[in-house]
Amino acid sequence: MSEATTPTIHDLWLLPLGGCGEIGMNLNLYGHNGRWLMVDCGVTFNKTLQQNSDVNTTKHQIIAADPQFIASRKQLLDGMIITHAHEDHVGAVAFLWRRFKCPIYTNAFTAEVLNRKLAENGLLGRVPVHVISTGTSKTIGVFDVEWIPLTHSIPEPQALVIKTPAGKVFHTADWKLDAHPVVGNGYRPETYQNVGLQNIDAMVCDSTNATEDGWSTSEGALEDGLFQLIKQQKGRVIVACFGSNVARLQTLIRVANKVGRYCTVLGRSLENMIGCARNSNMWPDELEVVPSAHIGYLPKEEVLVIATGSQGEPKTALHRLAHQNHFALDLEEGDSVIFSSRTIPGNEAEVESLLKKLEQLKVNVFQANDAELPIHASGHPHQEELKAMYRWIKPRIAIPVHGEDKHLTANASIAREVGVKHQLVGKNGDIFQIAPYPGVRRQVIETGMIEIKRP
Repeated sequence: MSEATTPTIHDLWLLPLGGCGEIGMNLNLYGHNGRWLMVDCGVTFNKTLQQNSDVNTTKHQIIAADPQFIASRKQLLDGMIITHAHEDHVGAVAFLWRRFKCPIYTNAFTAEVLNRKLAENGLLGRVPVHVISTGTSKTIGVFDVEWIPLTHSIPEPQALVIKTPAGKVFHTADWKLDAHPVVGNGYRPETYQNVGLQNIDAMVCDSTNATEDGWSTSEGALEDGLFQLIKQQKGRVIVACFGSNVARLQTLIRVANKVGRYCTVLGRSLENMIGCARNSNMWPDELEVVPSAHIGYLPKEEVLVIATGSQGEPKTALHRLAHQNHFALDLEEGDSVIFSSRTIPGNEAEVESLLKKLEQLKVNVFQANDAELPIHASGHPHQEELKAMYRWIKPRIAIPVHGEDKHLTANASIAREVGVKHQLVGKNGDIFQIAPYPGVRRQVIETGMIEIKRP
């Protein structure tokens, strides 16, 4: 192995293979004393394999970061940690694990989601998945890791304090500061203030909303806006949202009960998430969902459907509804489609095409940006949340990840504003040196993307 790509006992490195300079398919490596620790292994959807390419515009349904660098060094990989159950953090594990064959560490809810994916790929029972409780610590090879609770748009998100003799990192993964997340507990400032007492060298931080001022909207603040909007509609109501947002699903079912509508879900990911939440004791027994096969027989004014496909993805429930080829029902004039979501950068064309199809059907369309009251809350921190976290953690170095260039730059600027001494901005394939001194070695590792094929 080349010395240029092998960390010494004095080194602590971050090497992102995916998710730095882009949103999606996160795959991060931490290096120390000749060993590596992987954090997250995700996918992105409906993209080309070459970014900014005019030559090959073929889009592939599922794409992951090319893991060749660490796959060729799998004997040096001490383990893999999955911070939470979003597809861009966990979605590639079942497809790529055979190339690593390392133990996996994650929380109970994510393990439930992951095990379903492993079962689909014939790996259930063959992959060592260790369930770690928030607030606990574990030694994984040369790395000591502590799991820290966060709030996000999915149950049980966790940050990591990664410790080595060379230095310490606070890895946020995806997060926000939500006092009322609907599912799970709200954040407590002292949790992060206590982390800040550990003399953290670097904070590797979510940048998705670093260009947005103020604070993000709480998940708990959405019920009134959704209730007010849904109760005004006369025909069927279809709400498109991210399938992994268990809190949003619960809020919508409560709204359906309040306005006198039966609620069903359309989309396998929604059904899976509800099942995972039930098995993880995160789903109240009183929140019932009507079987989708029944919904077509009910009066239109008594129907509320939660559907996948808010990003215009092909083969999702809302895409099929817009093209009038879903088994459960046909959309009709006077029905309403509500987007309890925002368009992820890169999906604009697909969403616009979906909106045109819905317009042709003469259904009412409501988007989150146009609603009088909030009907969507992002799962990522705005600028004031970033400032608060940097002040609590007090890192010497800020390393923005999980964002495009403009997001990373904005995050670095915020860190500088609140007194973080060093800001390291880079992209996939760069080696971020945290110890013994801060710096970035540009494009040391060749990175890329690979297509993932379902079994």
